[in-house]
Amino acid sequence: MQLMKKNIYLLILPLAVVSGLVFTNCETKNQTKPSQKTLSIANKKVNMDERKKWEASPDGIKYKEWEASPEGKKVRASHDKIRKNIKDFSNMEAVVTSVTFQRANSKSSGPKWLIVKINDEEYMMQFIPKEFQQLKNLKVNDKIIVRSRSAGYSPNHPYLIISGDYIAQNNKILFKRDFSKNKGC
Repeated sequence: MQLMKKNIYLLILPLAVVSGLVFTNCETKNQTKPSQKTLSIANKKVNMDERKKWEASPDGIKYKEWEASPEGKKVRASHDKIRKNIKDFSNMEAVVTSVTFQRANSKSSGPKWLIVKINDEEYMMQFIPKEFQQLKNLKVNDKIIVRSRSAGYSPNHPYLIISGDYIAQNNKILFKRDFSKNKGC
């Protein structure tokens, strides 16, 4: 019986030592690993500093003035109307109001714009000429379904710019952005 107790103690002792070493090693790794929270706070500070520098630049000042203007407020309000649809990537019923919009002083080979009306607000969608080929048969007053993943503001554009990631007409997909090519960007 005594011999059996010794053997059990001899088996338990290395187990205790090994588990202690493993526990200590895990604790050391956790202590030396910088916390993600600290990094994200540092990144936020750097981003805020960069933003403040930009806001003080001539472009930043011009943007802030536009943002406070009636035009800027109107664009922001139009974003608020479709924010949930963008977040959910859900269908939005739209009516095409222009397929020939072109910015002043832009090249004819530049981006193509589709202007649509959703819930009585105008929105812009930008496409490269190759993508726009799939939409060339659209006409003013055509009803389409649009899905968008993002939106952007610009003082150089009269409307909110939404990404035209999915466009369908009469249950037929006219355009669907392939995110696998650009890794979701």
